[in-house]
Amino acid sequence: MAVTLRDVAELAGVSFKTVSNVVNGYPHIRPATREKVERAIAELGYQPNLSARSLRSGRTDTIALAVPELNLSYFAELASFVIAAAEEAGLVTLVEQTGGDRDRELALLQSPRLNRTDGLILSPLGLGAEDAAALAGPLPVVMLGERTFEWPCDHVTMQNVAAARAATEHLIDSGRRRIAVIGENEAEVMGSARLRLRGYREALAAKGIEYDERLVARATLWHRADGAHAMHDLLDRGVEFDAVFGFNDTLALGAMRVLQEAGLRIPQDVAVLGFDDLDEAAYAIPSLTTVDPGREWIARTAVATLLARISADGADAAPQTRAAEFAVVARESA
Repeated sequence: MAVTLRDVAELAGVSFKTVSNVVNGYPHIRPATREKVERAIAELGYQPNLSARSLRSGRTDTIALAVPELNLSYFAELASFVIAAAEEAGLVTLVEQTGGDRDRELALLQSPRLNRTDGLILSPLGLGAEDAAALAGPLPVVMLGERTFEWPCDHVTMQNVAAARAATEHLIDSGRRRIAVIGENEAEVMGSARLRLRGYREALAAKGIEYDERLVARATLWHRADGAHAMHDLLDRGVEFDAVFGFNDTLALGAMRVLQEAGLRIPQDVAVLGFDDLDEAAYAIPSLTTVDPGREWIARTAVATLLARISADGADAAPQTRAAEFAVVARESA
């Protein structure tokens, strides 16, 4: 037979209400009383009925996080930060992968699985302005990413244009003039690739350097293999360059491998700079100079924003957009 709150109350010598207050985290309980109840809970092996608690409170103490793919290190590390921030708030995080596909992102927003959560943190790649109505439901949603459409929900993002401009300026200030970029995506209307390319072009223009289309290497996906393929393309085309700006760290790391295989020295012959400040960037050989876009801040702010929206006090507040601070992290490669 399952142990009940009344069993715990009897063993601890306190009232049923006192045990209930301890289990539900009520703060105004004497330490000695709380200790007696917790000792009784441990001795009896009491497990709270989470379903019943959820029905009474209307809360599940669970949030969902949806990202395009976890085999991209950026999203894996972002998910880790979100999970940690949620745990500190006493929440469980369910993680979904959408593949960055619009239909899958829309299906998730309509999925009954979300009925078992209190809110969603969503990093979309496929959704467009025409999908705004799908986000206007009763479930609180915090958007991540770089879309510039008007969403009916809170938005936590990074400063892609300014950060890419600062990264390019770092290379220019070190004496580089022929800076190749890897990661441009013709199919993208308004996302990270276009915004980072804009920052790159702004930095060139500000320094009086002419934009050269031949220095732009395209990559529909942003994995190491795509960075390697793009670098092979640049070398095969005979394009002259003295620096490479990868639009994420994995592209830059893939490009570095090909440069070294071609006998080019980093940074003596070619400087290399990435974006994201992944853990592995610090341990590459040479270590990768990169942009820290504020990933941990983004994760923690997204969780805090979602919690505020879930609470009764924040439910009707106007949606807000907040952007993280960034920094260029100088290492050995540039």
